[in-house]
Amino acid sequence: MSARVPRSRVSRDRWLISYADFITLLFAFFVVLYAFAKADQKKQVQVAESIDTAFRSLGIFPNASRRSSKEASTSSASEAAAMPMNIVMGEDVLSPARVKDDLEHVRKELEQTLSNQVAQHTVSIQMGRDGLVISLREAGFFNSGTATPRPETLGTLRQIANSLSHTPYDLRIEGHTDNIPIHNSEFDSNWELSSSRATHIARLFLDIGAITPERLSAAGYAEFHPVASNDTADGRAENRRVDLVVLPRTKINLSAPSTPRSTGAWQKITDGDPTPQPATLPPAPSR
Repeated sequence: MSARVPRSRVSRDRWLISYADFITLLFAFFVVLYAFAKADQKKQVQVAESIDTAFRSLGIFPNASRRSSKEASTSSASEAAAMPMNIVMGEDVLSPARVKDDLEHVRKELEQTLSNQVAQHTVSIQMGRDGLVISLREAGFFNSGTATPRPETLGTLRQIANSLSHTPYDLRIEGHTDNIPIHNSEFDSNWELSSSRATHIARLFLDIGAITPERLSAAGYAEFHPVASNDTADGRAENRRVDLVVLPRTKINLSAPSTPRSTGAWQKITDGDPTPQPATLPPAPSR
């Protein structure tokens, strides 16, 4: 009598083999992803530079300037961290804190350079609503009713121009008068006097070569932007001035009430455009 062969028992745990294979593959997949994320940045830079060199040798993009990937990533990260979304300065993007620090540095430098003139109250330097304002009083720079700076003031003007030549910002030169009408052989109105004083200083800065023409503008505002009351002699003396306004290439929103340009607070930069436009000269009165 032959022995009976027992039927083989089918295991119910075979799914564990497939599951273990799946887990192993999944683990390997995430290891590869992690390896890509932590790839050698130095080798990436070398590969990028090699590709760039190859393109140059073939004459493709010969004038292209390329920063290394490490420099570009570091620069982009630092700029992004300090870059608010509402600051636009020409092609560059600057934070309001950076702009203010720059102008404060210029202010301190000018206060040291022009300490004698500041002490004599012929020059005042302070932050205004549009930027840094260097105010030149008529008593220190012009004879009454004339637009040409006195010869002894040219050294001071050259010092100011040389200090501003190191900045990337624009410069608006503004002429201002008091409210006493003028009518002499050279000027028929305060509009003409204020505009002429501004353009004379602008031409001087251009002749010195410290300020490029695209950064420079001149405007006359007559008596319509006073910084003091015209009811007193001292107030009128303060209003007779030429303001050199160092302007960030930004859009400034004057959210606060309007204040004199020389005393206004620094405002945040947004998409408004507060830059005042030179007023149109009225017709000269008949003689």
